[in-house]
Amino acid sequence: MTDARAILAKLRDGDTPTEAELFWFAEGLATGDVTDAQAGAFAMAVCTRGLGSAGRVQLTRAMRESGQVLRWDLDGPVLDKHSTGGVGDCVSLVLAPALAACGAYVPMISGRGLGHTGGTLDKLEAIPGYRTQVSVEDLQELVADIGCAIVGASGDIAPADRRLYAVRDVTGTVESIDLITASILSKKLAAGLEALVLDVKTGSGAFMADPADALALAQALVDTAQGAGCMTTALVTDMSQPLVPSAGNALEVIEVMEALTAGDLTTPLSRLTQALGGEVLALGGLAADAADGEGRIARALASGEAAEVFGEMVAALGGPQDFIDRWRDRLPAARVMVDVHPGDAGHVGRIDTRSLGEVVVHLGGGRLRQDDRIDLAVGLTDIARIGDRVDPTRPLARIHAASEEAARAVAAQIRGAFTLVNDAPDAPPLIHERIA
Repeated sequence: MTDARAILAKLRDGDTPTEAELFWFAEGLATGDVTDAQAGAFAMAVCTRGLGSAGRVQLTRAMRESGQVLRWDLDGPVLDKHSTGGVGDCVSLVLAPALAACGAYVPMISGRGLGHTGGTLDKLEAIPGYRTQVSVEDLQELVADIGCAIVGASGDIAPADRRLYAVRDVTGTVESIDLITASILSKKLAAGLEALVLDVKTGSGAFMADPADALALAQALVDTAQGAGCMTTALVTDMSQPLVPSAGNALEVIEVMEALTAGDLTTPLSRLTQALGGEVLALGGLAADAADGEGRIARALASGEAAEVFGEMVAALGGPQDFIDRWRDRLPAARVMVDVHPGDAGHVGRIDTRSLGEVVVHLGGGRLRQDDRIDLAVGLTDIARIGDRVDPTRPLARIHAASEEAARAVAAQIRGAFTLVNDAPDAPPLIHERIA
């Protein structure tokens, strides 16, 4: 007879539990039959002993099956994207409507920010009235009608992961590649996807700052998703500086709206959207290859079709009906803006991007605990990029704060996040690796 103690003993001794045992444990996490102590012991054992590639696939499938798995009957492929998170990373808000404009269906189940990284749901909640929590039935109806919906996970989606994640957060086991992989993919694959593209960040603002660690995670994610039956490609992308020159919820929505309405296809945000979209359109059969897919995404952005879809999604989820035309008037703004200048002139040689993300948190724009309330208006704009020349007339960044005191409190940390050099270095590549 299967029980938690026997499974934990196997892991302790370096053996991988069977598929049936992992399914039993995931079900026990979802129902509460597995205790918090046993869940913590499981997380620590997996973190120290590992599961191997086959065990990782089985745990992912088991956690996916612990709740509701969406089924679709649509006239196009169901596609999605996931990012491991960073600073100024608002690709999801541009990519989902662009994919929908190309004929895909995108049920994008997203999360909130924690620590130094921003959360997709928090950014969307900067739009007045936008509802991030909907039932599974409403999600399916929205996706069928509009082509995409960006919402939070319901309690029925991968409940085993929700339980195990909470335990990992307090037991020092968040960094396990096996557990990260199963956590990410169990939720994504529960959405009933046919294909998935992964954006695995590396650099000073990423959870996997070391390129080798990011590459290992990307490979594990691709292998596991494929093993679980979902066509998947991963791009390892740069987070040695914020993706857009802003960090903060409403401020990043402004960047999104510029990308959707200004027609500039050369910004890092637009280029990465095209690259990720091209990969997943090819996987889903809507493009001949990734290059063809990139072209289709570019046309959806340049023509305004992606913006129209975004506007329809916002309106359907409770936001302003005229958001695409009046977004500048609809987003919250901070009361205080202060420029931060360098002590000396020079070129930006390196950015501690994690530190900039922590500045946003200290301003009130992020959370240190899951239940913290956040100020959607605060953050940073005009962030200098690697290679830019800064001096007393060109600031390192502009602070958007609730008060002068709050702005003064983070100014020194912003200056400390930038390393200046005499000669401008080459800009880092936006895409480091492709794992297919």
